[in-house]
Amino acid sequence: MSPTAIAVVAGLLGFALGVSGLIGLRLSGRGRRARADVQEPTLPDGTADVLAVIGRAYVVVDGVDGVVRASPAAYAFGLVRGHTVVHEQMLEMIRRARRSGVIEERRVELSRGPFQTGAVVLDVRVAPIAEEYILLLADDQTEIARAQSIRNDFVANVSHELKTPVGAIGLLAEAIEDAAEDEEAVRRFAQRLHKESVRLTALVQDIIELSRLQSADVVTEGRPVDLNQVIADAVDRNRFPAENKRIELVVGGRVTRPVFGDPDLLVTALRNLIDNAVHYSPEGTRVGVGVRERDGMAQISVTDQGPGIPEDEQDRIFERFYRVDAARSRRTGGTGLGLSIVKHVMSQHGGEATVWSQPGRGSTFTLRIPQIEGADEPEETAPAASGASAPPAPTTARAQPVTTTPRPAAPARRTGSTEDRQ
Repeated sequence: MSPTAIAVVAGLLGFALGVSGLIGLRLSGRGRRARADVQEPTLPDGTADVLAVIGRAYVVVDGVDGVVRASPAAYAFGLVRGHTVVHEQMLEMIRRARRSGVIEERRVELSRGPFQTGAVVLDVRVAPIAEEYILLLADDQTEIARAQSIRNDFVANVSHELKTPVGAIGLLAEAIEDAAEDEEAVRRFAQRLHKESVRLTALVQDIIELSRLQSADVVTEGRPVDLNQVIADAVDRNRFPAENKRIELVVGGRVTRPVFGDPDLLVTALRNLIDNAVHYSPEGTRVGVGVRERDGMAQISVTDQGPGIPEDEQDRIFERFYRVDAARSRRTGGTGLGLSIVKHVMSQHGGEATVWSQPGRGSTFTLRIPQIEGADEPEETAPAASGASAPPAPTTARAQPVTTTPRPAAPARRTGSTEDRQ
């Protein structure tokens, strides 16, 4: 055979092999697609479209509890792992719905992750769709449940806290009636009655103030506020308690730009901190109020020379009704709400309240509030009235002590809320 003929034959063979290989490849691909089509579950018409816009965590399972489809939220909540429904509670609901054909609803609390840390509260609804599939829908109710728990605790705590002064007032009134002929006893009981009534008034005022702070945005009609004047007013309102304990106020620093907010609320927050510091500082010491500006924030620090706060309790002192020393707080008139009010005032102003403390070395509470950009320096304010405060807190100017001459104790007017350290 000639070389030309051999070349032609070889070319034809190569062409035939190539065509047959291509045909085989295409047939193989069709076979794989056909098998995939057979294996891919088919949901009822319209189900996939509804699930795409439903806005809830969902899981679709087949007749043997295998996961056919699940949303990212279902995986995030830990309902599904791989192609398996993780929680036995969910599986039981799915199986009951499959047997009965009846929609089932339940609120469940599930642990997050394999280490059983944290919990998620879900409203779960399970319903059959077509003969083969079960649809599970889950709404996250964790924050709602948490808020409800907080409200319930608050109501319980308020009821408990009100019982003490109200009960004491009733007993003292009876004692005064029984001792009507004993002037000294009547005078003694009357003094205690007055103390309990002051405590009850303070508690009611604090509850009202805290409820107002939590119910709405109370700074919607705020205005530029000169913090130098806020500091002066807060110090002045703590003058009498400081004088009675021979405590010296030391105020250091000043701000050059105002903040936006409610001046009365800011005075209340700072007054609560100074009141706390005065209550917990020994007689004849100092309580400091230091002021500085940093990174567009005004920072006010109140430092005392009290006993300090254990580290394991510092995360809780801003909680409502939490007290480090409950007996001492009640004895000195604390309501347990002052620091919670401070926290909420700062939250309303876009700021924060923090604490540094070591047992035996005192405490420093710091308020940080955003300043108004580009605002002019506030006008010079009158020097702070006597009170008490002397901080190892950071300042931007030399501290100016404001000393007071001790005078007989006088009841201080309460315009907001004060408390011993929670």
